[in-house]
Amino acid sequence: MATTRTARTAWEGDLIHGQGQVTLASSGIGTYPVSWPARTEEPNGKTSPEELIAAAHSACFSMAFSHALAGAGTPPTKLDTQADVTFQPGAGITGIHLTVIGEVPGLDEAGFIQAAEGAKANCPVSKALTGTTITLTAKLA
Repeated sequence: MATTRTARTAWEGDLIHGQGQVTLASSGIGTYPVSWPARTEEPNGKTSPEELIAAAHSACFSMAFSHALAGAGTPPTKLDTQADVTFQPGAGITGIHLTVIGEVPGLDEAGFIQAAEGAKANCPVSKALTGTTITLTAKLA
C-alpha cells in the first residue's frame, strides 16, 4: 500500500531576514524553526532543509541496510548511521556522506562494506537524491 507523508512550512519575510516553522504534519511530532542563517551559518537552535534531508537519509539507509543484512542471514545487532549533507550557497546541496558503524555477528568487514554499498544504492531516499553525489564510510564496531 502506498503512503504519503506531509510536512508544512509557514514562512514570514524575505529569504535573508525571514524565518519559518516547519511542521512534521503526518506524525504530529513537532514544529521546528527554520531560517536562512541556520542553513548558511550556525544553526542556533533552528533546523534547515539539509538537516531534515540528513535525518531522512540516515533513517532510510539504516532501514534498507538492516533489511538487506537480515535477508542475507546476518541480521545486525546495531547500526549507527550519520548523514552529513553539505550545502553551498549559490550551488545548493553539493554532497551527502553516510557513515555507518555496525555490529553484525557472522559478517566480516568486506561483507559489511559490500552490503552497505548496496543499501546506499537502493534505499528510497538515495534513489530520490540521485542528482547528488553520495559517498559512504562503513565499518564494523
